[in-house]
Amino acid sequence: MFDKLRAMEEERSRLEKVLADAEVISDRARYDECVRKHGQLKEAVDKFQDYKRVLKQMEESKSILEEKGEDKELISLAHSELKGLEKRKAELEVELRSLLRPERREEECPAMVEIRAGTGGEEACLFAGDLFHLYCKYAEGKGWKVEVMSSHPSGRGGFKEIIFGVEGKGVHHRLKYEGGVHRVQRVPVTESQGRIHTSTVTVAVLPEAKEIELKIDPEELRIDTFRSSGPGGQHVNVTDSAVRIRHLPTGIVVQCQDEKSQHKNRAKAMRVLRARLLRYLKEKEEAKISDARRAQVGKAKRSEKIRTYNFPQGRVTDHRIGLTLHKLDEVLKGNLDKLIDALAQKLERD
Repeated sequence: MFDKLRAMEEERSRLEKVLADAEVISDRARYDECVRKHGQLKEAVDKFQDYKRVLKQMEESKSILEEKGEDKELISLAHSELKGLEKRKAELEVELRSLLRPERREEECPAMVEIRAGTGGEEACLFAGDLFHLYCKYAEGKGWKVEVMSSHPSGRGGFKEIIFGVEGKGVHHRLKYEGGVHRVQRVPVTESQGRIHTSTVTVAVLPEAKEIELKIDPEELRIDTFRSSGPGGQHVNVTDSAVRIRHLPTGIVVQCQDEKSQHKNRAKAMRVLRARLLRYLKEKEEAKISDARRAQVGKAKRSEKIRTYNFPQGRVTDHRIGLTLHKLDEVLKGNLDKLIDALAQKLERD
């Protein structure tokens, strides 16, 4: 671990010199790449330097104790300081190991979240909208930025599908636990007899790859434009602003039509494509046959679920860890931390 940390420290020092080079500053792409790499090293290197300072302070405290002077107050103080430093040393070692985990880089990535209505017709679409608003509120509380990439609204204000990007510190690390089938039990607005229905919504959370991290050959893309459908205003529906992109080697297809500008729709579609392609390549490298998105969302049957939202009882149950909270209203307002913290503690320990 420490050899790797020392190498990271040296690499950050090298990058700091490179970033001061006028030739690099004038090359925007190279400069941005160096800034990105420097930023990735910062947290671990800063923590390692804290660790080394603690080791130095421990040596100083030990030397005072070894001198065995007559100053009992000083010796008592050195004992107390050494005890605190040993605790801090152990904490830093745990934090450093966490920072060096292979998946850590992915966890710090922005996330692309895909919500789709599953079983339940219009009620599933409505709950897809509820989940989208839940995540927006959660992101707002964290100071994260949310940007809708693509959406297919339903007739009553819900969504058949909505894809959005989330950027901010620790986004993917927190939201990755939301991937799966979410089940809702409530009386739909379309139900005249007051009967409780069960519907499902699928959520997939993908790390978002930046263009500089994942190069896509333009020759491997088929890009089509067409007129947007559905609501969106007169201009949206009478121009060929919608964009569909097919990645020919993998067959991955993405389309965006929410923006009036074809250029903006194309840029958003490429962001979604990069996120899906990154996951595809990662699974291929790991020799996993099943698609991660399919593993997250299953077949959207009522019996497949990671979490249930029961409105009549006002409760939320996470089936992965058997946790039930009778605070449905709070959860729907974006207060997800109790669920996510419990999941992180249990699943990462296992």
